[in-house]
Amino acid sequence: MLKPVKFKTHHGGVREEGLLDFSASLNPYLPEWVDEMFERAKTLSKRYIYWEKLEEELSNLIGEKVTVTAGITEALYLLGILAMKERRKVIIPEHTYEEYERIARIFNAEVIKGPNNPEALAEFVAKSSIVFFCNPNNPDGKFYSPKRLKLLIQAVEDTDSLLVLDEAFIDFVKDARSPKGENILKLRTFTKSYGLPGIRVGYVIGFSEAFKSVRMPWSIGSLGYAFLEFVVRDEFKHLEKTMPLIWKEKERIEKALNVKSDANFFIKNVGNAKGAVEFFKKKGIAVRDCTSFGLPEYIRFSVRKREENEKLIDAFREFFQYSP
Repeated sequence: MLKPVKFKTHHGGVREEGLLDFSASLNPYLPEWVDEMFERAKTLSKRYIYWEKLEEELSNLIGEKVTVTAGITEALYLLGILAMKERRKVIIPEHTYEEYERIARIFNAEVIKGPNNPEALAEFVAKSSIVFFCNPNNPDGKFYSPKRLKLLIQAVEDTDSLLVLDEAFIDFVKDARSPKGENILKLRTFTKSYGLPGIRVGYVIGFSEAFKSVRMPWSIGSLGYAFLEFVVRDEFKHLEKTMPLIWKEKERIEKALNVKSDANFFIKNVGNAKGAVEFFKKKGIAVRDCTSFGLPEYIRFSVRKREENEKLIDAFREFFQYSP
């Protein structure tokens, strides 16, 4: 009969109540309209949800045609349905978001691991490949400009391949620019930059008709619809207001802990990630063990509000003071 498929994938986000959560990389400032959004969702819950008109309004706001999905995760599964049976070779950088490999293996694709550097990764691209690249990368937060991605994009075009750019955290990158190309598929999400991951709303840029043809009906539900209504109405003012606050705190953490990132999260070598996670948990703080990224000596932690970041910095000082 049916048997479970086993994977090493482990997603972030605290699983215990009462911990200060630095393990999930979210905007710590919620939109002012959150309560009003939930009230709107109650009203919408009495009917089936169709979002074609709202999707068009969102496309106009972004300036590109988009396909709304239930977060980037749904988009990855749709990509598997659309492309992985045709394009058997899936190229994935080392030390990146593990869901890419999970999806590839579910759809029986041949997984090829390559370097995180886009110029070096370009050499791995073969005819009709699917190439995943997280930008900024998860877990290290490194962002590559369109110029730095040029060789990879050229390799994809020359081999009639597909470059899947996961831009889940691009809103957190100061002065970020995204490349363009016919062979590029972009995956984005709102729920990290709005601090509401449980709502599960994202979108795809590129190949709109293909994605709409296999998208599950009603996948975002009444709450996701209400969220999109407010995002469109807000015209990204919430991001314009809160991102400078995050950037300011990011710089402070960089100086205090000797770390660097282009996104709203960092990784740091702590010797033994599992032991460090337990240490911080005793201090009431959740950080992310990076073992599932292939980095068992590293933990990942995000940028939160100033007073919360102070607690993290103090805990780090104590950790390194008592570490052997």
